[in-house]
Amino acid sequence: MALLFLGSVVNYLDRAVLGVLMPSIRHDLGLTNTGYAMAVNAFLVTYTLSYIAGGRVADLLGCRRTFSLTLLVWSAAATLHAAARGIWSLAACRALLGIGEGGYYPAAIRGAAEWFPPAQRAKAIGLVLSALSVGSLLTPPVSAWLALAYGWRIAFLATGAFGLLLIPPWLALHNRIRRELGSADPAPAIAVPTSGDQDSGGPALQTALRSRSYVCLLLARACSDSAWYFYLFWMPGYFQDVRGLGLAAIGQWLWIPFLAAGLGALFGAWLSSELIARGWGLDRGRRSVLVASAAVSAAGAATCVVPGFAAALGLVSVALFAHTSWSSNLHTAITEVAPPRHVAVLYGITGAAGTLGGVAMQSVVGPLVDRFGYDLPFLLTGGLYLTAAGLIIRGVRLRQD
Repeated sequence: MALLFLGSVVNYLDRAVLGVLMPSIRHDLGLTNTGYAMAVNAFLVTYTLSYIAGGRVADLLGCRRTFSLTLLVWSAAATLHAAARGIWSLAACRALLGIGEGGYYPAAIRGAAEWFPPAQRAKAIGLVLSALSVGSLLTPPVSAWLALAYGWRIAFLATGAFGLLLIPPWLALHNRIRRELGSADPAPAIAVPTSGDQDSGGPALQTALRSRSYVCLLLARACSDSAWYFYLFWMPGYFQDVRGLGLAAIGQWLWIPFLAAGLGALFGAWLSSELIARGWGLDRGRRSVLVASAAVSAAGAATCVVPGFAAALGLVSVALFAHTSWSSNLHTAITEVAPPRHVAVLYGITGAAGTLGGVAMQSVVGPLVDRFGYDLPFLLTGGLYLTAAGLIIRGVRLRQD
């Protein structure tokens, strides 16, 4: 889990650095907000396709080899951002980054689903998700410092190199476990068996795809991921354009919402596990935390109307805390409605739905910001979270392994 954690940290660091450096890049490359949204969408489209393919690759190759391959691709892509000269070269770099990053998460979730029993899965997945928040937390101070000291191109070179440094220890660990267990992919040999694993003839993939609970979880993820991508890619620009922060102040303050997000992932995982252990049952315990978290996340929509920088930063922090509390349980719930042998594929499809929602969101946000500012996009995030909560209430029922 340690290397999966570090991989997730670097993954989000490479993804989020563009948002922090957006004003500098926009100025140097002559981009509008609509053009910036196009570059973000280049990432999200290939990320979506890779998420689907990555689930199949993870099921066939196992998470360790999939991890090595995806880490190499996304780290190389991150360094290539330093050579961007305009919208098309920037979009090409973002597209390659999406190919590498999209294949990683199905492998990570597959590992968590295999290696931990049902009562502990939310904590394991929460740890992976908290790593995403750690990566996001590190991005503002690290990328801002690098850009101020050496320029934004060097910032991309440096953050991309972080991922390349993880490949040798990961391969060394893979080879050691392979020698000890005699398996090309040792994950199944060390997996904790569940009742679903014992019965490999569970529901067919097509049946799972038509399940009401699965479809509602997929739609809920599309809603919440759309809102998350707004915060990830547009929040630094909002605080610079509307609240008047410079790049140094972005590095000084914008790690706080992502610290809150990291704590939220752990809190949501702990809370649902605690409720289940206290007799609430899997369905009631998990869904209660999901609905409450989505409702609190919706409060972030008020960021655009509160006076003062501190209040805006506080509301965004609360929204991201609640979002990752939601995500810890949503991602776990997906593994609980999926047949064990199809977890990676079905999880990958929900990830694709989430990024497609993000594509739609970016397509709307860029023109809205150019024409009207940030108010309408913030209000839209609130509506998306409330819609996601309604889907959980009305359509999702979870099975006990």
